[in-house]
Amino acid sequence: MPSPDAILTGLGEVANQWRALAVAWHAVLGTMLIGFVRGWRPSHRAAGLFLSTPLLSVSIAAWASGNRFNATMFAGLFASLIILAKGLSADRVHLASSIHLVSGSLLGMLGWVYPHFLESDSWLAYTYAAPLGILPCPTLAAVIGATLILRLFTARRWTLTLAIAGMAYGIVGAFILAVPLDYVLLAGSFWLARAAVLAERDAERRKRWLRRLRAYGQRAQ
Repeated sequence: MPSPDAILTGLGEVANQWRALAVAWHAVLGTMLIGFVRGWRPSHRAAGLFLSTPLLSVSIAAWASGNRFNATMFAGLFASLIILAKGLSADRVHLASSIHLVSGSLLGMLGWVYPHFLESDSWLAYTYAAPLGILPCPTLAAVIGATLILRLFTARRWTLTLAIAGMAYGIVGAFILAVPLDYVLLAGSFWLARAAVLAERDAERRKRWLRRLRAYGQRAQ
């Protein structure tokens, strides 16, 4: 297994060699964000399919750069999320409550400007060329952030699959590679998993109340 220094060097090379692709992802996601602000609302299924796509981009960049581990992991993650996304609701997404909106926005911003690996003389470069869609941690942070903002955490299996991946890469980044920013990814992944579990519990509670109301109505008749 490569040393942490060798892994960090390799990630830095990918971030800088694939800068053009990172710029393209910023442009695509920026366009989607503008559309969302202007009132566009995709379905849960469409949002899940789209948010899975940057993970495939990470896999391709890793494979082309010789990192077979990340390439395989992200190809598998992409395939899993695509399959699960096809089963999501056709209902339109809605903004989450304030606490999830704030936490999701912070994670999204982390992924958008992730500064650890990009070499630049100007901080402005991080706003459009940080390795979003290129490296695992910033990409996972951005996708998890969007999942929180769009309230996709109501889809338990899709969300927990993403959260587990975020936890795994957050642990490696924070504790093995000693990248402080990845503590935020780790915390955000746990927060996402918590949101999914609580959302499922609330849904089950609503179902129980509906069953009781129906039973009461039938007895009253």
